[in-house]
Amino acid sequence: AARAAHRPRRPLVRARGRPRLAAGRRLAGGRGPAAPPPPPGCALDRLNAAQDGAVEAALLACCGSRRWARRLATHRPYPDLPALLAAADEASYDLTPRDLTEALADESVAQHAPSGSRGPGTLAAHTALRAAHAAYESKFGHVFVVCLDGVPHEEVLGHVLAAIRARLDNDAETEREVAAEELRRIARGRLAHLAATRPHGT
Repeated sequence: AARAAHRPRRPLVRARGRPRLAAGRRLAGGRGPAAPPPPPGCALDRLNAAQDGAVEAALLACCGSRRWARRLATHRPYPDLPALLAAADEASYDLTPRDLTEALADESVAQHAPSGSRGPGTLAAHTALRAAHAAYESKFGHVFVVCLDGVPHEEVLGHVLAAIRARLDNDAETEREVAAEELRRIARGRLAHLAATRPHGT
């Protein structure tokens, strides 16, 4: 089944060409006019107001790195979703190798890619997918993770199989950078969903 960039050295998973803010500096919420403050009672408003422990638990469901979750919780409040996502991206770029290993071990992230026995496709395709997963984990020592946001359901199996096969050609360091970027994208999508979700009955 599928499972789900340091100082003194440079962070392993920092994306090339990405600007980095100084430590402790607040993050801008994207370009253009600032979005209006969230209405009272919306999910982002509740996220800003919640106790640290509850927020960290919710954030860990988006990315399995505890340092990532603590960093986002500490930098509250966020005026709008773009500011929250910008903070999440910056925290993802600063993941250390240890943080990345922790995040890759998170079972909820492991479920983001389909297993070899689910989704549309022929038996031969599912068998090939299971074999590709096994080869990937044997080579890199961690689960294969890929962001499937925006991939049509009927194209998931082919998308994942093609991605595994292409990434099997990577060396270990390159592949951890790729995996870190996929984790960033997954976390960003989950965080956007978390900040947009309203409580039942509203």
